[in-house]
Amino acid sequence: MKRVYLDNAATTKLIPEVLSEMMPYMTDIYGNPSSPHYFGQQAGMAVDKARLRVASAINAEPGEIIFTSGGSEADNTAIRGIAERYSKRGKHIITTAVEHHAVLHTCQLLEKQGYEVTYLPVDEYGMVTADQVREAMRSDTVLVTIMFANNEVGTIMPIAEIGKLCRERGVFFHTDAVQAVGHVAIDVKAMNIDMLSMSAHKFHGPKGVGALYVRKGIIVPALIVGGAQERNRRAGTENVPGIVGMGKAIELACEDLDEKGKKMAALRDKLIREIPRLIPEVKLNGHPTTRLPNNVNFSIKYIEGESILLMLDLNGIAASSGSACTSGSLDPSHVLLAMGLTHEVAHGSLRMTLSDETTEEDIDYVLEVLPKVAERLRKMSPLYHG
Repeated sequence: MKRVYLDNAATTKLIPEVLSEMMPYMTDIYGNPSSPHYFGQQAGMAVDKARLRVASAINAEPGEIIFTSGGSEADNTAIRGIAERYSKRGKHIITTAVEHHAVLHTCQLLEKQGYEVTYLPVDEYGMVTADQVREAMRSDTVLVTIMFANNEVGTIMPIAEIGKLCRERGVFFHTDAVQAVGHVAIDVKAMNIDMLSMSAHKFHGPKGVGALYVRKGIIVPALIVGGAQERNRRAGTENVPGIVGMGKAIELACEDLDEKGKKMAALRDKLIREIPRLIPEVKLNGHPTTRLPNNVNFSIKYIEGESILLMLDLNGIAASSGSACTSGSLDPSHVLLAMGLTHEVAHGSLRMTLSDETTEEDIDYVLEVLPKVAERLRKMSPLYHG
């Protein structure tokens, strides 16, 4: 059976070049990077090299990079850190209704601690505007946190415009760029980004390691305390193999970024073009053009996303759904509901996310299998009447 992996927004394959660079730090170069002896110095230099690679990928300085366990920790560190350190400036935060739960749940936690949070609505494509942010700003607004690109529908937000506005108003601006780093060009200086979260396993690096960019001059208290690592900004012995892998992965991801993006976008657009032709009554979710080059999200009416996933998996295709059924919840995606979809239509969502290893043959196989799956499931659906 042919195997096609189209769940790269969930996690990507650890590529051989990255694993090869990590291996010595799992075996021979095993020192603690905080130790002053030879073994520690070798590990420390590897961490420094990776920090430079990560910083270079987003046009930051090495000292502005804090290594974390992943994107969720980076989000928590940024949002809770600003709230703790700069509460005298104000206790109002602006975010959107379609953020990752690492942001939404953190904001909800702060609401219980006396903060006010404005959750901006999105349009039918899952997008907010800089004007919405401007209108929501108050004299006590301390932080705006808006994702760079949506993890479910791939819509890319107007980050540079929002960053410019925040800088003019003196409001801190954080973006969860977990889905964007390694897929689209990012310049934190040109875009006026104060803090940015990323995660290595979204761009062919290892799981369990990420980073937070914090612009020089901004003080973010450590979320995890107990040691002086990361310049007192994140306690705990560094995950040296993971950090080394992240540095190599982000360097490779940013090489020929435009060319790889064009290749993925061409395959993405083939799915976007052909699926409505082959399957009646489907809806593209997310912005038709201002979206990640590797993201395709459709709602296939009259059937549930979980059923689609199971049938695709039986045919060797790995994808995901906006429906949270598989996580034990009967509620459909909060992102799709915020975009105005009904519960029934949102339940039938299918997300397919590509990598630069996805081939034309993979896409052709999906276009062969998916219409048959949809037809079979619709015949069993009490909602579908042909």
